[in-house]
Amino acid sequence: MHPVRPTAQAILQRLHSLANPASVEGMARFGLSSRNTLGVSVNTLRRLAREIGRNHPLALELWDSAIHEARILAAIIDDPRQVTEAQMDRWASQFDSWDICDGACYGLFDKTPYAHKKAAEWSSRQEEFVRRGAFALMAGLAVHDKKAADAPFLAFLPLIQQAASDDRNFVRKAVNWALRQIGKRNLALNAAAMHLAQELKASPSRAARWVGSDALRELAGAAVQSRLASRDP
Repeated sequence: MHPVRPTAQAILQRLHSLANPASVEGMARFGLSSRNTLGVSVNTLRRLAREIGRNHPLALELWDSAIHEARILAAIIDDPRQVTEAQMDRWASQFDSWDICDGACYGLFDKTPYAHKKAAEWSSRQEEFVRRGAFALMAGLAVHDKKAADAPFLAFLPLIQQAASDDRNFVRKAVNWALRQIGKRNLALNAAAMHLAQELKASPSRAARWVGSDALRELAGAAVQSRLASRDP
């Protein structure tokens, strides 16, 4: 890939030159938005991001273009140290696809000082992708914040329980994702997550039953239990 000048105009021109309409049609089958979408692969965007490097002002410009791939790229190149709480709220309000939501929340926002606060706030929001963002944040924190104590993750469990009955596909899958990642941190959180999963499994809500059953299958499985036991003897 040719070197890219770090200006929004140059990068947008490059993205348009890489457009693949056939890929846009295929993306729809995976529940991805086709609005303002060029069909550029994530691998290509990641290579482009490596050329650009961290660039917060540029990330803001790319996001404001409203181009699907530019927003994914923006989340990759943005600097979490410069992300503001207002930016997080603004971007979340503009999420229109699960890949943009997850890229921002699991790859960028979870590394900011506001991650726990926004996860809690967004968990009760009714917009589908804002609410999904809350649980993508929880999953990201569970995976990436290696030094965090158990208490913040235990505080997430009631929020997971409250949202588990949301039968929207993109929400319930993120709720499940958060529960599984929390339950894979250590034995204590595994026990707490499995207890909640058992409760959800007995819920009158079909969505909650799925969340609980699917999470329990992994968290109680031999692979997870063996790994946690060897880590926390």
